[in-house]
Amino acid sequence: EDNLLCSGIQGDDNLQSMLVGTVMRKIKSRTWKKQRYFKLQEDCMTIWYKSKKAGNTHSTFSVGDVEAIREGHQSEVLLSIADEFPADRCFTLVFRGRRGNLDLVAESAEEAQSWIKGMKKLIENLENMGEREKLDQWIGDWFKKADKNNDGRMNFKEVQDLLKMMNVDMNEHHSQSGSLEDDEFVLFYKMLTQREDVLRVFQVYTADGQKLSQSDLEDFLREEQLEGGDIQKHAKQLIERYEPSDTAKVLNAMTFDGFLMYLGSAEGSIFNPQRRGVFQDMGQPLSHYFISSSHNTYLMEDQLRGQSSVEGYIRALNRGCRCVEVDCWDGANGEPIVYHGHTLTSKILFKDVVTAVGNYAFKVSEYPVILSIENHCSVEQQRVMAQHLNHILGDKLLKSTLDGKAPIGLPSPEDLKGKILVKAKKIGGLEETFNGMVEDSLTGEVSDEDEAAEIDENNLHRESVRRRLKSKQRLSKELSDCVVYCKSVHFSSFKHSRIHSKFYEVVSFTESKARKHLREAGAEFVHHNSRQLTRVYPTGFRTDSSNFNPQEMWNAGCQIVALNFQTAGDGMDLNDGLFSQNGRCGYVLKPDFMKEAEKRFDPETPQQRDHYQPIILTIQVQIYSSSLFPGFNPVWYDTLRFTIHTPELAMVRFVVEDYDKTSKNDFVGQYTLPLSCMQQGYRHIHLLSKDGTSIPPSSLFVHIRFTELE
Repeated sequence: EDNLLCSGIQGDDNLQSMLVGTVMRKIKSRTWKKQRYFKLQEDCMTIWYKSKKAGNTHSTFSVGDVEAIREGHQSEVLLSIADEFPADRCFTLVFRGRRGNLDLVAESAEEAQSWIKGMKKLIENLENMGEREKLDQWIGDWFKKADKNNDGRMNFKEVQDLLKMMNVDMNEHHSQSGSLEDDEFVLFYKMLTQREDVLRVFQVYTADGQKLSQSDLEDFLREEQLEGGDIQKHAKQLIERYEPSDTAKVLNAMTFDGFLMYLGSAEGSIFNPQRRGVFQDMGQPLSHYFISSSHNTYLMEDQLRGQSSVEGYIRALNRGCRCVEVDCWDGANGEPIVYHGHTLTSKILFKDVVTAVGNYAFKVSEYPVILSIENHCSVEQQRVMAQHLNHILGDKLLKSTLDGKAPIGLPSPEDLKGKILVKAKKIGGLEETFNGMVEDSLTGEVSDEDEAAEIDENNLHRESVRRRLKSKQRLSKELSDCVVYCKSVHFSSFKHSRIHSKFYEVVSFTESKARKHLREAGAEFVHHNSRQLTRVYPTGFRTDSSNFNPQEMWNAGCQIVALNFQTAGDGMDLNDGLFSQNGRCGYVLKPDFMKEAEKRFDPETPQQRDHYQPIILTIQVQIYSSSLFPGFNPVWYDTLRFTIHTPELAMVRFVVEDYDKTSKNDFVGQYTLPLSCMQQGYRHIHLLSKDGTSIPPSSLFVHIRFTELE
């Protein structure tokens, strides 16, 4: 087996036993537990499984689709059967994107370990493969799909069918023998995907038409890629890293293959590698950052009948989300529950949500997580909530100001590393805690305005809502004490806030209210957000869990722009794009002109700000895709020019659709990134699917230039 993924399989007992296959139980609920036969295919890439009795129906998934393996009772489904099957026999496969988990119980602890370790090894092999190897692997997979009669050859009919699948038109006279062998197929594919576009660039810089000498490559890096720094050193590194031919390496030169490999690599991609890790100052007040935030985190689908699940929290936190929402209601047996009130969405226990947040809060980012609590509970169950927060989170829960003194401003993400902050209503303010003003009574009253106010704004059954709004809500002192830097308050006006509001007070707006404020008083809104946190969430009318455009809220400096993480589309693409920088840590520093109280920036009239310097972004697009859609390397050149007034805030989204004149175009892929993270010159954009996962090897080849507007 010359397959790279199968390297080292001979000596690996775990992989050997996976190739033989194992019977395990697939668990969907306490009552749905069925035996399935699982087996690793010869390609070391596909897992195949079927039920013992059913006819020939079987299912498969690719190792590349698996994002993580959780051992033991680490999903709701497995927790629900914990009394029946011990943890050492259980594991969960978590898939990329929005596909559901696969919960499995092996016959023995040894068999479970064998699958857990084997899967981890396969995933590691896959991650260590280079671009060229992935391409060869991918081509081989297509060959297997197309070789219907499994004779290791492709007859003419199979080739034609395959090319139809891949959107390539082929005439009868291409093939002499009428069939192709596996290796010939790889060559045939490479012939189809000759990169004319890249070749043209290569030929401009090569002195001898065969290769780039080190100085040719340096010219290319300086003139096209606009690189600074030690270019000589970088050219050497690139040859060392990407040139496949040893002969060329000895000559310090790069062949066309090496040039292709470099341009297809992370360094040749559009995203600047220097902005991938945490590179921003994390020591500024919380209000100076955009914070990745989720709305109705417990929902997996729509807002009326959807499934509530602890999995929603795990998924959001694992995507770098730093603010999750918890809607709490009185439940049976004195235990508070979480669900979308007054709807048919299913219910989960508050304590299970807190446990999941405690376990997953800091797996992908060490910076603080905000629990945005919407509290509809009685005082008794609020006390239970406070107990759960204290017991389950322990030291992770922020219980008092950082230095124990009366604070004068918000702390920074750096100061709050590893801490979970509760955002909710509070009796009195922070100051009283320090001058002994809070009475010792066990409850207090706060005015009750939550999403009911939003419903009122949308004119639904107005009278009953009005009556609810006037009520006072009783708050338990224990729960109130869990709130330190994020006290939820009602908004009156920017003027009122400027005079009276405290830095730890947080206002929430529906998207429509926020839009109204940013149109009518943009500069005031930005100023307000320079010292206080603001949360914006989708209107109640979005019962399908759709998202609004978060960009206009970020433009006004709103930090906590809460989106439905469970819903793919433009809104989440922008969110993933903004937070793909700075180590995906969930915090991105705002530009300076939005942080300083005395500067006036109005997102509606960006031309009026101090030091206004627009730029022109020129993108030459060359569409190259060996994906199944637009056929092979259709190269078309198109130059797009944009004038960008506020480059520091701009996001750029590339979307590829398959044009269909009879119906809506098919979405092929997209890629979104902040303008500030773009590299200039010739770059590849590796497209992502609807779910934000990669779809190899589909890419756009572009040339990027920024020029200042004279």
